Amino acid sequence: MATILEPGQIEAAASSPPFLHLPPNNLFTLRALRLERLADEHPLADYLRLIAGLCHVQQRLMDDPPVAAMLDPERLRVCVEHGLPPFAADSLVREDVWLPYLEALLQRYPAPPQPAIEKALATLRNANTGQRKAWAIALVSGQYSLLPAALAPFLGAALQAAWSHWLLNTPNLELQRGDSLSQCPACGSPAMAGVIHHRGKYNGLRYLVCSLCACEWHVVRVKCVYCEQSKGLEYVSFEDDRHAANQAPLRAEVCPGCNSYLKLIYLENDAEAEALSADLSSLILDMRLEQEGYQRLSPNLMLAPGGD
Repeated sequence: MATILEPGQIEAAASSPPFLHLPPNNLFTLRALRLERLADEHPLADYLRLIAGLCHVQQRLMDDPPVAAMLDPERLRVCVEHGLPPFAADSLVREDVWLPYLEALLQRYPAPPQPAIEKALATLRNANTGQRKAWAIALVSGQYSLLPAALAPFLGAALQAAWSHWLLNTPNLELQRGDSLSQCPACGSPAMAGVIHHRGKYNGLRYLVCSLCACEWHVVRVKCVYCEQSKGLEYVSFEDDRHAANQAPLRAEVCPGCNSYLKLIYLENDAEAEALSADLSSLILDMRLEQEGYQRLSPNLMLAPGGD
């Protein structure tokens, strides 16, 4: 049955920004290429190249996923019907459905001959199903002290490949806003960063990027995504002669109200920027803000920071 909109409703619908912006199918290739470029002359060059290599494997997992890699359509329907994230990470990570992606990654990843990497991969290969899931639960819930830090990039890569594959290959997906601004409507995970778009119908809009599935959802600008206050927000960037402070391609939105911050990527100032690679290549900014007493609430699953 069709719904007839009144004139005022038509205008409101036409002016409402699109709620979702899904990642491209070649997401992980774009990440890998960006990381490889950023690695040149970067103090964390080896680490960025390691993550780039994992991103290439993630793309192969997307293009050629493990057998029986999709979720039960009935389960997705019930979640959507009840307003729940259809790919809820806090429940699916406790099940076996994502484990084929980890197994495939361990088989397909061309590990460089480095003792630390070989040890981490051996630890994952030798772990039983229960232990693998326990580590993954710790990673997605931010309990970093409960897993060896060296395992994070490999577990994170497998989890991201699984959830992004489900997100991009589920037809007629209907998503609703989460309980908080920073919560992904697709899987319930926290945002990793924000992106300010600069083209078409998304021009000037802020979308938060999920740390797990890479779904992007609209959140109005100049509002803290954690405490939802706007008063006193500041924007901090690198001291860089190439960019004026208000034109830096990456800035942290700092909230004095809740003592937190979120990194924002401005595509107008760097059209090829990408959230995960921008985040990992700007860890020095995190160190600076931590020293100033601000807390980071946005995880990056390719990195396990110290502490809880």
